[in-house]
Amino acid sequence: MKTFNRTTCISLVAILLLAFSLRVEAQQCRPSGKIRGKKPPPGHCNTENDSDCCVKGKLYTTYKCSPPVSSHNKAYLTINSFEKGGDGGGPSACDNHYHSDDIPIVALSTGWFKNNGRCFHNITITGNGRSVVAMVVDECDSTMGCDEEHDYQPPCSNNIADGSKAVWKALGVPEEDWGRLDTTWSDV
Repeated sequence: MKTFNRTTCISLVAILLLAFSLRVEAQQCRPSGKIRGKKPPPGHCNTENDSDCCVKGKLYTTYKCSPPVSSHNKAYLTINSFEKGGDGGGPSACDNHYHSDDIPIVALSTGWFKNNGRCFHNITITGNGRSVVAMVVDECDSTMGCDEEHDYQPPCSNNIADGSKAVWKALGVPEEDWGRLDTTWSDV
């Protein structure tokens, strides 16, 4: 039986650590670029639900990815109106229609949205000690922003579940606290 010497063992450990660190590195989501903010034209950029408007000259980070999907994805729940004239901007990406804010629906960050791959899939959102099942109908665009198509709002972060008023109500969050909440989500 052949035995390993100390140098061989150290080399094997180093190779294993390098392989593990490369695997972890591949799973991380890094920024993909920046967008320079433009001042919205007068009367544009709906600030309903405390939505931000792009600031002229400010650099906004963009992402083509989101954190890896697991059984409990950490996300920030934000509030969005999916109705015509609401702060969500245009119609939903999944069906090019507007939707009532009275039904539990969400937009997910670009990476999680999977190029329409999660359209009409249900997810469970957990926060504030409660859970709600919501249908994915839109993308919270992490790659673009500060233009008419995005209602002159900055790009989304890469870890956003942007929920309708019905989602917030189902989670039992008082209306004065709607806006941003640490949550998790999982596929149903």
